[in-house]
Amino acid sequence: MSSTPSPSRVTFPDYSRWCGAMEVHRRLLDQNPEYAGNRALVEDTAAEYEAGKSMTAREGVTSIPVVVHVVHNTPQQDISDAQITSQIDVLNQDFRKKNPDVTDVPPVWKSIAADARIEFHLATTDPLGQPTNGITRTPTLLRDFDTDDTVKFSLGGGQDAWPANTYLNIWVCQLRSGLLGYAQFPGGAAATDGVVITHTGFGTTGTATAPFNGGRTATHEIGHWLNLRHIWGDDGDGCTGSDFVADTPNQAGPNMGVPGFPKTSCSNAPNGDMFMNYMDYTDDAAMFMFTKGQVARMDAILDNARLVLTRQAAALTPN
Repeated sequence: MSSTPSPSRVTFPDYSRWCGAMEVHRRLLDQNPEYAGNRALVEDTAAEYEAGKSMTAREGVTSIPVVVHVVHNTPQQDISDAQITSQIDVLNQDFRKKNPDVTDVPPVWKSIAADARIEFHLATTDPLGQPTNGITRTPTLLRDFDTDDTVKFSLGGGQDAWPANTYLNIWVCQLRSGLLGYAQFPGGAAATDGVVITHTGFGTTGTATAPFNGGRTATHEIGHWLNLRHIWGDDGDGCTGSDFVADTPNQAGPNMGVPGFPKTSCSNAPNGDMFMNYMDYTDDAAMFMFTKGQVARMDAILDNARLVLTRQAAALTPN
């Protein structure tokens, strides 16, 4: 989001690039043959889980250690511990199907709204084995960041990642206008693994700004980090794309704002688009569910591409 406009001229940001995950994905496909090969393996495994040909070996709830790297150019961008904690609280509701607004899921989809059995906690031990609160704070001379991963490197004016096989790295900074966040799909380099969120779309208090002050930008981006695609399949406004999940309806393109149910596209009447899914582009107040098929894809990642992290998480989870 942009900085506060002058009183004489009010501008509205363009949220057409709400999420930059697919932009990063395509860049890595073009530049890194190893990433392309890794992605093919990841998707083959995800397809088996989503189709029920493989079942998760995970038991109980996986609690993932998180490090939040706050990269700030102004005092306002140096968000409070309370704002960070509010975001962790939202994640733990959303990924456990404990969010209060899950009751708003339309009756037709209540049976497939799913608990991912994933929780998150701020790391208590740093990479050197020292106690930590799971938060780093880094001043920067840069006014804002884009999807080029500059924020993920100290030499670029950001902060280096902690080991990706032990932590979920979340960078919180000022992103350029119109960009709320982005993520790296499983299969990319460890040095850039994680998600990036603009500080005005992070958590539910402090600098979090409506309509993105419900913590759902992080839910969406961590969904990508766990290999979920946008629900419309990223084919523009066509009906030929796919998120590779059978229980999410085909839809033409992203939904914005707070649609009314049903909202139809791609001949998907009578129920229409599942715009309340976390992997659409609606306002935070309008998204409140994952499906069983999406959870199967997340299971595939935690059992395979992120298996080391899953095991580390079990070892490091506070009692």
